[in-house]
Amino acid sequence: MITYEELNTQSHEITELTNVLAYLLNDRSMCDTNISCELFQRFSKKLEAHLDTVDCTYATLLNSKDDHAQKIAQKFMGGSQEIKHIFQQYTKTWCERHGHRLHIADHEEFMKDTRQVFDIILNRVQN
Repeated sequence: MITYEELNTQSHEITELTNVLAYLLNDRSMCDTNISCELFQRFSKKLEAHLDTVDCTYATLLNSKDDHAQKIAQKFMGGSQEIKHIFQQYTKTWCERHGHRLHIADHEEFMKDTRQVFDIILNRVQN
């Protein structure tokens, strides 16, 4: 089982990457750079690993005899699945199928979607 400190470290790394990416991607000329793409890939992998880790933790809580712990675990597991789905749809829309490069035709629409996805992720990770 993961420690609170490890979860906190993961959350901090995801938050930091989200903030850096939000800043970089706001400038259209930064979207196509290798560095931005590498950071986006790192962000995606860390987010996926974090959600998987948290899901395993919640699975343990679901087996608890504590009703309150079970309810919390059910609530967060459902949210985790929803975030995975939202992020999958986001990457399907804005990333090339292979190589995880960003594919942006409409930067304004991209940033609108990016802000929404990042807000959802940050809210979840910080909770």
